[in-house]
Amino acid sequence: MAVEIERKFLLRDDSWRNAVHRSVPMAQGYLNDAAALARGEQRASVRVRLQDDVAFLNIKSREVGLSRQEFEYPVPTEDARALLELCVGGRIEKRRHLVRHGAHLWEIDEFEGDNAGLVVAEIELGDEHELFERPDWLGNEVTQLQRYYNLALADRPYRDWSRDERVGH
Repeated sequence: MAVEIERKFLLRDDSWRNAVHRSVPMAQGYLNDAAALARGEQRASVRVRLQDDVAFLNIKSREVGLSRQEFEYPVPTEDARALLELCVGGRIEKRRHLVRHGAHLWEIDEFEGDNAGLVVAEIELGDEHELFERPDWLGNEVTQLQRYYNLALADRPYRDWSRDERVGH
């Protein structure tokens, strides 16, 4: 069983852009919705993602916090395109920028479409207590705020957030 340990942060400024070594466009959608998970009717999100010319089906357990079970399987790109048409909620479009800082690789997601204006940084860790070097551009942590989860963004995009929600409250 795979376990993902991830922390998510807002960004203080755009200085991270100077350290980007690769950017990848992504489109993703969900085959189930946030409401069913919130009601406890389902225990995992099921996502299809197309990034560059590769595609994946991803299943994540619904725990809130740093650790979740995660399973990811490659699928043919044509299948992914067809699955994206079956998804519920909005499609997530973003550009993922890869930035190495210290001993870690940061994934900085710059959202487009209905979520344009939202930029978050994610770091995957080996365990929940692993220490990491915090870059100067790193802002407030939002790992525990479900509205920053991609599944939630498909259901209620950033464009619909209040001013307070946008500043990380």
